[in-house]
Amino acid sequence: MTQQLPEADLEETIAAIDLGSNSFHLIVARVIDGQLQIIDKMKEMVRLGEGLTADKRLDPVVAERALSCLNRFSQRLRPLPPENVRVVGTNTMRQIHPADNFHSLAEKALRHPIEIIAGREEARLVYLGVAHGLAADNDNRLVVDIGGGSTELIIGQGYQPLERESLHMGCVSMSRRYFSDGKITSQSMRAVMLACAIEIRPVRNEFRDGDWSRAIGSSGSIKSIRDVVIAQGWSESGITRSSLQKLTDHLVEVGSVEALSLKGLSEERKPVFAGGVAVLSAVFEHIGIDHMEVSSEALREGLIYDMIGRSQDEDARERTLKTLIKRYNVDQDQSKRIEETALNLLDQVKRSWQLEVPKYSAMLTWAAKVHEIGLTVAHSQFQKHGAYLIENSDLSGFSRQEQRVLSAMVRGHRRKFPSSVFEQLPSEVVTCTKHLCILLRLAVLSHRARSAVAKPTPRIEAEDNRISLVFPEDWIEHHPLTRAELEQEANYLDAAGFLLRFS
Repeated sequence: MTQQLPEADLEETIAAIDLGSNSFHLIVARVIDGQLQIIDKMKEMVRLGEGLTADKRLDPVVAERALSCLNRFSQRLRPLPPENVRVVGTNTMRQIHPADNFHSLAEKALRHPIEIIAGREEARLVYLGVAHGLAADNDNRLVVDIGGGSTELIIGQGYQPLERESLHMGCVSMSRRYFSDGKITSQSMRAVMLACAIEIRPVRNEFRDGDWSRAIGSSGSIKSIRDVVIAQGWSESGITRSSLQKLTDHLVEVGSVEALSLKGLSEERKPVFAGGVAVLSAVFEHIGIDHMEVSSEALREGLIYDMIGRSQDEDARERTLKTLIKRYNVDQDQSKRIEETALNLLDQVKRSWQLEVPKYSAMLTWAAKVHEIGLTVAHSQFQKHGAYLIENSDLSGFSRQEQRVLSAMVRGHRRKFPSSVFEQLPSEVVTCTKHLCILLRLAVLSHRARSAVAKPTPRIEAEDNRISLVFPEDWIEHHPLTRAELEQEANYLDAAGFLLRFS
C-alpha cells in the first residue's frame, strides 16, 4: 500500500515517472532543507516495446496493460500539484506513430502531460541519477544503462556528463528479434551479439579509449544480471567479464527461455533476460570493460534531481541556451531588449490568453534569447535557418515537444505568420504557442532599429484572436516607420486569422 503524505507536506513533495520500453517507474520524493528523501517507489513491468508493431502502432493488449498501470500510478499522484510532477517517455514512446492515440490516452489516464525525450537527453538524465548515488570524487566514470529499447553510454565526471550516446538495442527489442521463439542457441546468441556490435561500432573508439577509471551499470537488466552472477557464485561483487561469459554459456546450454531456472532471476524478468545479457556482453567486449559496479539509481532519480535543479536556478535548459547563444554569436544586447518587452506584453495579457503558468514565460524568454541564431547561416530567411537549428540540435534538458515549440516560435517571429507550422504541433499547445509567438513578433518589431534608446512599451489587450495596442498619445503620428511596420504586421496576422488594431 502506498504512503499518503500529510497535507502540509505536499508542496515539498515531487514525483517523476519513467515510461520505459520494458518497465514503468514511479518515484515520489520529499525535499527537506535541500536534501532528497525518497518516500515511495512503484514499478510495473509493462513491456511496452513488446507491443510495437511493424507500422509503429501499439498492440491493443499491450496498450491496455500500460493504461491500467498508469491509472494506478495516477491515484498516487492525485494529491500533488501538477508542477510537482514530471513524466517522460523514452525509446518506444519515441517510436509510436503520431496517428496512434496511445499518447493522448496515457496523458488522460495519468492526468499529466508526457514529455517524449530524445536518447541523448535520456542519457543525461540517467547519468544525473547515477552520479547522485556515488561518493564525490574527481574520477571519470563510464555509465551503462540497458533499457527495453535502447542502451545509453555516458562518460562523466561529478554531476557533469562529458560524452553520451543512445544506441538502438535493449533487452526487449533484442529478445523479441532474436529469441521470439523462446529458444536460446549459439547461433541466435552470435547473431544478437553481432547486431549489438554493429550498433556499438560508430561510438566504440570514443568510449573504449575514453578517459574513465570505473564502469557503473544501472536499470533492471543490469541489476538482474548482477543478482544472478552473485547468486550463482560466479562473482563476489558486481559483474565481471568471466561471470558474464559463464552466464552466456549457461543460457545457451539451457537452450530455452522457459527452462531458465537461475538463482536471483525473477519470473517476470525471464522473457527479456537473454536479450539483456547479450547487450551487456557486447558492451563489455567492445567497450573494454572488465568489471562493472551496479547503481540503484537511474533515469527516474535523474528526473527528480533535474526537477530540483530547475527549482534552484540550475536548469540544464538555461545552460544549453547559453552554449547555443555563444556558438552562434547572438547579439545579446538586442535579445535582452526583446526579452524584456515580450515579457512586459505577456504580463498584460497572460490572464485573458490563459498564459499564467510559469512555463509560458520561460518559453517566451528562451525564444527571445535565440530567435536570431539563424543569422549565422544567412540573413535571407534567417528565421527558417534558426528554426532548423533549434529543431535538429541536441538541446540538453529540453523535451522533444519543448524543442518543437521553441523551433516554431523562432520560425514564426518575422515575416508571414506560418500557421501550418504551428498546426503540426500537438493540438493542446497550438493556440498558446501562436499567442506567445505573436508577443515575440510585437517585441521584435518594437526593437527593429536595434537601438539602446528606450522606446515606450504599448498597452496591450487581447481576447481570443483580437489584439489591441495603445501607444502614448501622438507617438504613432511621430513615428511613421513604426506605423507602416504595424500595418504590415496587421496584414500578416490577418492572413492567419488574427485582428490587430493599434492607436
